[in-house]
Amino acid sequence: MYKASWILACSLLGAVHLSAQARVTRIVIDETQPMPAVAGAAIAYEQIAGRAFGELDPKLPNNAIIQDIELAKDADGKVRYMASFVIYKPVDLKQASGLMWHDVPNRGRVYPFAVQERTFGDIELASAWQGDNAGWTAIKPKASVSGMQFLQVPVAKHQDGSRVTGHVLGRIVNQSGPNSQPLIVQNNPVPYKPLDLDTSKSTLTSRGSENMRGEVTDEQAIAATDWAWAKCDAQHPFPGVPDPTQICLKNGFDAKRLYQVVFTGADPYVLGVGYAAWRDVAVFFKHARADDQGTPNPIASVVKHSIGRGVSQSGNYLRGWLHLGFNQDEAGKQVHEGLWPIIAGRRIALNFRWAQPDGVLELYQAGSEGPQWWLPHADVVRGLPSAGILDRCTRSQTCPKIVEHFGSAEVWALKLTPEWVGTDGKQDLSLPPNVKRYYIASSNHGGGAGGFDSSLPGVGLPKTGPMCPGNNFGQGVLPANPVPHTHTVNALRVHFRNWVMRGTEPPASRYPTLARGELAPASKDALGYPHLPGLRATVPERDFIMPVHDYDWGPNFNALDGSGVPSLAPPRIKQVLTMLAPKVDADGNERGGVPVVLLDAPLGTYLGWNVTAGGAKPFHQNEICNYVGGMVPFARTAQERQANQDVRPSLQERYGSHEGYVQAVRQATQRAMKEGFLLPEDAAMLIQEADASAVLR
Repeated sequence: MYKASWILACSLLGAVHLSAQARVTRIVIDETQPMPAVAGAAIAYEQIAGRAFGELDPKLPNNAIIQDIELAKDADGKVRYMASFVIYKPVDLKQASGLMWHDVPNRGRVYPFAVQERTFGDIELASAWQGDNAGWTAIKPKASVSGMQFLQVPVAKHQDGSRVTGHVLGRIVNQSGPNSQPLIVQNNPVPYKPLDLDTSKSTLTSRGSENMRGEVTDEQAIAATDWAWAKCDAQHPFPGVPDPTQICLKNGFDAKRLYQVVFTGADPYVLGVGYAAWRDVAVFFKHARADDQGTPNPIASVVKHSIGRGVSQSGNYLRGWLHLGFNQDEAGKQVHEGLWPIIAGRRIALNFRWAQPDGVLELYQAGSEGPQWWLPHADVVRGLPSAGILDRCTRSQTCPKIVEHFGSAEVWALKLTPEWVGTDGKQDLSLPPNVKRYYIASSNHGGGAGGFDSSLPGVGLPKTGPMCPGNNFGQGVLPANPVPHTHTVNALRVHFRNWVMRGTEPPASRYPTLARGELAPASKDALGYPHLPGLRATVPERDFIMPVHDYDWGPNFNALDGSGVPSLAPPRIKQVLTMLAPKVDADGNERGGVPVVLLDAPLGTYLGWNVTAGGAKPFHQNEICNYVGGMVPFARTAQERQANQDVRPSLQERYGSHEGYVQAVRQATQRAMKEGFLLPEDAAMLIQEADASAVLR
């Protein structure tokens, strides 16, 4: 009798625990469409778009870490959200491989489903996490297979129902003329609005210049009577029509100046709910048979393994998601067996009040706080205790296998190297066995267009540089860097699948280290750059790299976790960290990366940085062109090289003839395949492309 009662009591406790779990309670399928057939993929696929409705218990430890979750509760004490999703799956689930890639959308965008994954029979799930509901992530009535992903999260309110307020920073740069301008962050609207349109309750200043060290010149206050929260144009001149999302200037905007406003915002989104929503949507589709209303899970009982994957902003999301412990579900089990943060060297700035997750680490944008490295390491420069991204999952025994890969642009513009060497830059930090790291040297953010003619002036190399991403930065001086990531990623994808599904180890990590003498302070002389014709000699001198700023966000901000409530806008810069970068060879191409054919058979100097031109957008002139790369091609002949005072050997001096170049490509493919970073089918394609190219024709 006692034993039966004890079993019944345990069963009831288990039921109570399950009912309290954060979970998806309902899904709605909005659209189902067949996927177009693609060459090389024999399995027929379909795509399903829908919305998932979930609830969280704020008292559970894995949810309590979410900033302001106690201010987001409904009357019953639960916190609710709605997340859109899209699934790409074999029509016949018997053809499914058992692996699910769970993708993190980048500003609402879902990256195309790779043909390689369709060949394998993999499933892709992408689900929303970004709840600021501004621009790209705006909430829609229904989900669509071709639309952006969106997440509805609560707005924080005090227990008495009053509005939560605080200081918010917004900026306008490289804009001119009398028309009003919106506050944007990474070309998306700042997600918060002023509590009051009375300009005397906000502060607007303009700046003549600022540099990467945060040094400001010619800052001027703009009188409250000389601007308005309003939309103005030729039909509605100053003071315009009241609008909390735009600023109208009495004397118009000057493109040579930056404008910065600090205002009292209201109604912050509880953005950290996005961590739990992405976790619980994964758990539902991986394990549930149906929702609470009986709607079936369209991939029920199929997924045996899963890998979370994110690119750039969404890769940063994965690092923050893991750091705060969200790879443990509410039953205490591991969510994903693998995580792949791609071209992402920091943790996203999401789980604090007034966060702006679209930021890319421009001045005064959060994201470099706390440990960016995997294992515990003391941050003596910033005075933070020993900590690492894997701390929480280590304690809960839920750490996944991790592959991370980067290019040079992440070093120069996205502040990567402290992850390798800490904030003091004095030692290589150890990697745990469950982390593999790969560096694609001298490459752009996400890789370039590839091809061999893309490096040739007058054939494939554009005369103008690429646009610099961000808040209207302008255009690069140098043409775009074509070094691709595609072929490396194809090989890494196969390795990662085999690691998670079969336990087969990928190739050893490959990235620049201090121990091998491959890193140095980010200056031209220390790194060994040659003179590059057509580029001013000072690059990359004078802290051209974007450094890590040690910010003071106020006493209620937790720098270790990147959580809390910042109270200083803009934050005070306490110090600027010395940044390291990879050394280069005699051509100016970086050392220490994985083998890449276009780098082993180079046609020029490939750079992870570019220089911002002036023109119509002059504010960032001669500064780094945010996170795009550039290229300086080799001369074709020795005579041309000498005329340009180019110290780098010409194409003819290197390869002799077109056939000589094709042979160099063939040798480069053999090396990359042997070391595990190139698939045979990609090697054959590259040799064919080199043979058909115009190199030394």
